[in-house]
Order: sequence, then C-alpha cells, then structure tokens
Amino acid sequence: MTTTDTRPEAPAATPRGPGWGSFLIGLLRGLWRQLTSMRTALVLLFLLAVASIPGSVLPQSNVAIEAVQQYYRDHPKLAPWIERVDGFDVFGSPWFAAIYLLLFTSLIGCVIPRLRDHYRAIRSVPPKVPARLDKLPQHLSVADHDGDVEQIAAALRKRRWRVVVRDDTVSAEKGYLKETGNLVFHFSLMAVLVAVALGSWYGWHGNRILVAGKDTSFCNSLQQYDEAKLGPRVDEGRLPPFCVTLDDFTASYQTSGQPKEFRASVTVEGDGPTRTADFSVNAPLRLDGASVYLLGHGYAPILRYTDRFGKTQTKEGPFLSEDEMQTSTGAISFPDANVDPATGRRDPSLQMGFDGIYLPTAPDQAPFVRSRFPAENNPALLLTAYRGNLGLDAGIPSSVYRLDQRQIDAGRLKPVGEGKLLKPGETWTLDDGSTVQFVGTKEYATLSVRHDPGQGIALVAAVLALGGLMGSLFGKRRRVFFRLTTPSPTSSSRLLEAGGLPRTDYPGFAEEFASTVAAVREKT
Repeated sequence: MTTTDTRPEAPAATPRGPGWGSFLIGLLRGLWRQLTSMRTALVLLFLLAVASIPGSVLPQSNVAIEAVQQYYRDHPKLAPWIERVDGFDVFGSPWFAAIYLLLFTSLIGCVIPRLRDHYRAIRSVPPKVPARLDKLPQHLSVADHDGDVEQIAAALRKRRWRVVVRDDTVSAEKGYLKETGNLVFHFSLMAVLVAVALGSWYGWHGNRILVAGKDTSFCNSLQQYDEAKLGPRVDEGRLPPFCVTLDDFTASYQTSGQPKEFRASVTVEGDGPTRTADFSVNAPLRLDGASVYLLGHGYAPILRYTDRFGKTQTKEGPFLSEDEMQTSTGAISFPDANVDPATGRRDPSLQMGFDGIYLPTAPDQAPFVRSRFPAENNPALLLTAYRGNLGLDAGIPSSVYRLDQRQIDAGRLKPVGEGKLLKPGETWTLDDGSTVQFVGTKEYATLSVRHDPGQGIALVAAVLALGGLMGSLFGKRRRVFFRLTTPSPTSSSRLLEAGGLPRTDYPGFAEEFASTVAAVREKT
C-alpha cells in the first residue's frame, strides 16, 4: 500500500546578506586603505604645510606675547575671532595636532609595507639573464672574447655591483640607494612628527621682559613670567631651579637703523655654582634643563614722582616698541600716591598714572610721535598725566603696559593738563603742585625660556631626511646582464653578449652601460 505525504513543503531558505559587522569591517578596511595610500599622505603633508602658514604670518603667543597684544590693539574686532580658532597658538592647537597625527598614521601605513618589500629586495639575488638580451634598452655583442664569467663578475664587483653567476651568465644589479633614501626620508619625517609630539607633551616655555640692573631678576617659576605655558605632561613643581639677573645689555645698529648686534650679560644662580654668561640672538644661553633665547630689547623709562604731600616714589616701566626705530609706548602707575601722612587715608581718586611715548632719537621739532633712530642719540619722553582711580583694585585683569581705557572712558581717570615733552633730568610741575621727573632709562631684554625634549630628535631627523632625500633623488636602480656563448663547436673564441636595463628614469644609463662593458673587456 502506498501512502502520499500531503504536508506542505517547507519554504526554501533565503540566503542572508552580509551583516552589519561585515559591513563595518569592510568600511574600516576601505578607510584604512585610503588613509595609508601615498596620495593621502601627500595631501596631508600639503595640508600640514598650509596649516603652518598662519603660524608664520600671525604672531604666536608662545614666542612674542607683546606682538599678540599689539595685534589686539591694531585689530580689536578681528583678533578675538583669530583667538577662537587658536590662530595665536597654531602649533599647539587641536586641529593642527589632528593633521600631523593623521599624517603620522598615514606614513606608518605607507612606509612599513615598503620597508618589508625593500628588505626582501635587498636579500634577493639579481634575476636570471633574459633569453633575448637584444630586446633590452641597451645591448652590445663582442666577438672573440677571451675571458670567463668569474673575471666578468670580479670586474663588476670592483665597480660595486651586486653580482650572481649562473653557468655561463652573470647578472648584476645596482642602485638600491634610491629606495633606501626614500625610506630614510619618510622615517625621518615620522621622527620629526614624534619630536613635535614630545615637545608638545613634555616641553614648556615662558617669556619675560627683564630690565637691566642688579636689583631686577627673575626665577624659573610660572608666577614670574609675563606669559608661560606647560605641556600636559609637565609638573610645575619639577621645573629646573635657576634665577637670572640681567647685568648689562648692549645693542649696536647700522647707519640705516637695522640692528647689528644684541648682547646680554647675565648672572645665573641655582644652576650649579653662580656664574656670569653672555649670549646673543643666535647664541642662546644653555642651562640645565632649559635654554634662554634673546628675542628683542627695548627701553624702560624711569619716573620720579613727588606728590602733593612731598612723598617721592621712583618707578621704571618697560615701554613696548612700536616700530623698527624703537618708538615705544607704555605706562607707569603710582597707585599709592597722595596718601595723607597725617591720617594715612588713601584716596583712590587721587591715584596717578602716566602714559607716554618714548623716542630714543627725537626729531628736532614737532610732531614728536616717531623716533628717527633706535639708539639713544636724542632721547625724549612725551608724557601725559592722569589722575583718578586706576582701577587696580577692581580685580579685573589689565595690561601693565597701558592705563585702563575703561577707567578713562568712564571719567574715573582724567587727564591732567596737556602732554609734556621731557628730556632726561627735566621735571614737570602739575596743577596740584606735584612734580614728575624723567630720570632716564634702562634697557631691557625680551627673553624666552624654553625646554623642548624633541629638539635633538628633530635636528637628527632633519639631517637624515636631507641625506635620504639626496639619495632618493640621485640614486638610480639599474641592471646589467652578460652571457658567454660559443658560436660553433669548432670555434675557439666565445661571444660576449651584454644587456642593460634601467629600473627608473636614468638619462645617463647608456654612457654608464658602455663604460661598464669597456671595464669588463679591459679586465678580462
């Protein structure tokens, strides 16, 4: 008896497509291939060069904070927007770090496989001689050749060819320096990026304007710098201990006003035994764990103010240079002026501030707004006096090189009379009987104290990169082949066939091939 199965058949299984995991892995592989391609590396290198342009055009706060402050004064609307995109700290900005980290990753992905292939190529022997040497770009046949393959190989080795002998043939190869130099260049470029990262993480810097004199000095502490920045891996408590006193500063100029030489004489304490040292713009002061660079200089006018009660105070204030002729502007404040000695009462509305323009070489007649030469040939100080609340007790940060313009605009700090041009030693009597005397000036130096642990690595890498680039440009990969054959069994002479093949563009290969064959014939 036959039974029939009437149950419905199960539907055929539908093949599943790739899952999200496979899709994500494929996407990541594709992105990695794009990132590690040489084209992407070149694009990132170009972007790094373009991103460095703002760091060269705009003043950088870690190098010249005074120039950044001047930029704020000259472009009050544009400067805050530049600050938002880290335009005044380009090389420490997140977007610049992102570019060079991507470039670093791309170079690793490009260079490591090439290094592996190059290592295999160096260890491999030259290939076998082609069957048809006459098909090569360079070919030559020499009849009645008396030498053998060992003599040919010896002649080639003497000319620094890599040689292998197979039966009656000789294969030789030369020019691995090109690929070696290329790899050295790219590894050196990666070393530069490592040096930049080390300097960013473990480096620190500080800028300080230091007035010349035995009574003015600074120690290596963040609180004593005008501007300072530590890397994220630097502990403030482990900064190298030293103190620097600017004993003397000399500057010489050409007749055009261009600087000829700046030289600073300092006393260094805390960095071993107390010692004196001289350094200049291109010869920094080397300390244990830091280097002191001389960035510039200027003048610090000295004012002696005698208030209405007869109390005399003497202060000096660095004035910032405005042009190449050292026309300088600045301010000196006397917040403790006009204190009643009977009651000891300090009236904030009687504080004194002086805003001025210092001219190292003043013109003979008005307007007295620009110096004619950077040296002090005819010094003069155009001074404006202000009386009122200087705003120093408000707790709002303000520049020590300017009076608080907000206090002036609000009328809490008012000008006293007209501006006065003073020569060294001259005195100006104000409306309340108080006097201010322009005593003279001291020179100051703008110092940059820096520690960059990647500096030595960057120097070595730059030298290696230059050498690798030269090898990459001048190295030429090429091969030559030789075969000895007997034209007939009864012949006593042998036929020498030679062929040459340049592996890269090499316009001079024909001459080198001819000279190589001539050397082989001469030695054999």
